Amino acid sequence: MKVRIRYFASIREAVGQGSEELQTRSETLGALREELVARGAPYAAVLARGRAVRMALDQVMSDESAALREGAEVAFFPPVTGG
Repeated sequence: MKVRIRYFASIREAVGQGSEELQTRSETLGALREELVARGAPYAAVLARGRAVRMALDQVMSDESAALREGAEVAFFPPVTGG
């Protein structure tokens, strides 16, 4: 399935882009996060387990068990953003 991924704040700066579309077989947010970590640096550094990362699915805060669907929008951001 194809999903749109948006990166915010320090995560956006680390990966060097604000968004991307990704063809994935991941079924949950947690599996998608692991898929991105498996890409290696810089994704592994900012999305690794143990790092404070918030996730949203279709603009709703979600945990790693949230199910992905075709065309979903996923957002990754640090727990504190803005000013």
